Amino acid sequence: MKFYSVRQKNSLVKLQEAVMNGIAPDGGLYMPSQIPRLPDNFFKKAGSMSFQDIAFEISKNFFVPDLPQNVLKKIVEESFNFDLPLIELDKQLYVFELFHGPTCAFKDFAARFMARLLSFFAEKSRQEITILVATSGDTGSAVASGFLNVDNIKVIILYPSGKVSPLQEKQLTGMSGNVIAIEVQGSFDDCQKLAKQTFLDEELRKKMTLTSANSINIARLLPQSFYYVYLCARLKLKNIPLVVSVPSGNFGNLTAGVIAKRMGAPISKFIASTNTNSVVPEYLETGNFKPRTSISTISNAMDVGNPSNFSRMLELYDDDVEKMRADICGAIFSDSQTRDAIANVFNRYQYIMDPHGAVAYLGLIEFIKTFQEYTGVFLETAHPAKFFEEVEKVIKTPVPMPDRLKNYLEREKQAVFLNNDFDELKNFLLRQF
Repeated sequence: MKFYSVRQKNSLVKLQEAVMNGIAPDGGLYMPSQIPRLPDNFFKKAGSMSFQDIAFEISKNFFVPDLPQNVLKKIVEESFNFDLPLIELDKQLYVFELFHGPTCAFKDFAARFMARLLSFFAEKSRQEITILVATSGDTGSAVASGFLNVDNIKVIILYPSGKVSPLQEKQLTGMSGNVIAIEVQGSFDDCQKLAKQTFLDEELRKKMTLTSANSINIARLLPQSFYYVYLCARLKLKNIPLVVSVPSGNFGNLTAGVIAKRMGAPISKFIASTNTNSVVPEYLETGNFKPRTSISTISNAMDVGNPSNFSRMLELYDDDVEKMRADICGAIFSDSQTRDAIANVFNRYQYIMDPHGAVAYLGLIEFIKTFQEYTGVFLETAHPAKFFEEVEKVIKTPVPMPDRLKNYLEREKQAVFLNNDFDELKNFLLRQF
């Protein structure tokens, strides 16, 4: 499989180059040269397959022969060694829990896969790789955990000061080892902009082998498509169409869902459910994309005013808003509505949602009110204990906290504070190498 930049389709690169570059030299994001269609009988047999088996079958289409099959199989087995519960709340209403990995966030899937993939390439090329990632909350902790003490890899995490939950910050800053956390005086969009400037800086690229672990990296994006296929296999859909509501910020998760649909996953509709950082739903409504400064909300991992993966969405739909509307509808919700949803679902089903899952739930319920003949699934992308302060205020009861999260609360914060200034970041990086 070859990969191309969305800005230059006729220039193809191999998997190793796409992954190790993170972002193409022209500033564009990589896309696979083709999206392989799964065999027509795949979903008949997939119902009895494990998630690991499904992930391996799909990943062969993208990563072999660049990776030997035995190496790929080991990567899949080590990366995806936790559960993916699908819980029925009501008739034709499901929640798909993606937070059972080591950092209690859906980003564990792709971060663990990418860590092992990059470790293979680092050993093969005999290079030390520097991972630079901007995070609005969960990406940083998943990357830090996935890459912790991996040979020949250093990790630098940029996160916005005061705009992640206290527990998320503990996860980001409590790793040490080969992980450096940088607290940036600014928003997630500022962090993302600093990261992109770093990747395009010639002096820094000469000093170090830089790549990204955000969903802008194709190795982060593709593994997220696997669980959409697994979801469809679990549901064993017959004649009732499926709609999936995705809590959306940087839009990697939804883009991966569209790729799964192109592979043959029988998903009729996606809902791009957002908080007030709603530039993509507004694009779907008006046809105009107008990025803006992000706004802080209680669903902070979605506080993105200029989502990077929107360029991939445009590529998938030939820059045609009508084509995108055929697959995706947008939904926008306030913090007040999010809190009400957390309370209502807890009172009705005794199920505890986190703020991001609550936004996805609201998007699904709004859709089903209008189109009732659907099986509806919303994604829960983070354990509610990661936002226990906010959730407990709403449901008036303690949120059970997994031991793996409790352990982070006892760690000391270790972070470097920098202003929102590229020269300051560049000088810091040059001093490290």
